[in-house]
Amino acid sequence: MGFKCGIVGLPNVGKSTLFNALTSTKNAEAANFPFCTIDPNIGVVDVPDSRLDILSKLSNSKKKIYTTITFVDIAGLVKGASKGEGLGNKFLSHIREVDAIIHLVRCFENENIQHVNNKVNPVEDLKTIETEIALSDIETIQKKLEKSKKKLLSQKEVDILKKSLEALNNGKELSAFENSSLKFLSQIGLLSLKPKIIVCNVDEETLKGENEHIINIKKAYPKSKVITICADFEDQLSSLTEDEKSKFMREIGLEKMGISKLIKEGYDLLGLVTFFTSGQEESRAWTVKKKTLAPKAAGVIHSDFEKNFIKAEAIDTADFIKFGSAEKCKENGKLRIEGKDYIVKDGDVLFFRVNP
Repeated sequence: MGFKCGIVGLPNVGKSTLFNALTSTKNAEAANFPFCTIDPNIGVVDVPDSRLDILSKLSNSKKKIYTTITFVDIAGLVKGASKGEGLGNKFLSHIREVDAIIHLVRCFENENIQHVNNKVNPVEDLKTIETEIALSDIETIQKKLEKSKKKLLSQKEVDILKKSLEALNNGKELSAFENSSLKFLSQIGLLSLKPKIIVCNVDEETLKGENEHIINIKKAYPKSKVITICADFEDQLSSLTEDEKSKFMREIGLEKMGISKLIKEGYDLLGLVTFFTSGQEESRAWTVKKKTLAPKAAGVIHSDFEKNFIKAEAIDTADFIKFGSAEKCKENGKLRIEGKDYIVKDGDVLFFRVNP
């Protein structure tokens, strides 16, 4: 089950550097000129989970497999992208393919790195991106309304489209619409409905605090998730071993790498939960949407498991760790038998029973 987060922003804000840090590669070209990324770079990243580390040791597993998120480094956007300026059309088409958006903005001053607008103003940069996304959505809605003349849409759908068009033209967010309307609008691929995280790319001096740019962003976007990261610093750390990273971070007084925080926030933003399977062959983390029923979760492992589902044996990770094994959990009354209507919880260790 694949989930994608797209890294978007104006040219030269550090998207490719962040992508390289996230994926521990040098696949994305980082250069001091606009549009050095044309086709999107794609990298699959493990989602760190200490619970899986412990389960693997307790079960003496031969393999340990983390769940993953895909990150996409998308070409820089400029004003006029919705009309094809810069690499606008490509940019917008690539955003349509991701499940969530990481808005990366430059929050540091450096005269050696050019800014596409010749000044560092992250709030203005975010407004530019949001405006182009809204203009693209307006065009999408208008095209849909054209189809209504051919009787291809119901009157209810037409009313939703007209209401959303009015909202976007007045600079209002669509997220306030009722769920039934949002479901329909999501199906037609509106970009402004995608969940987002604002990531402030700072210099090393600002890592432990906030500068004026970050404060301004938080004032302008009080309801948004805002993360601070130094993409260049994280990229440098990505070449170190885990022990070297830990030692270096202790020396400079940082508790957690920014990219670890970003991966977790991206995972949470998409509304995902993790369940585990654990045994001698392998311990593995699996990704499902919140409120997923047990048969559907079983189908993530193998499609036949969903069709032939009988029951799930469920143990809380905390209990598994406390007692050391599924057998000990059963002896202590911590193993539950769940049926087809069971909603999988984050941290469940599951053993599925299916018809052969």
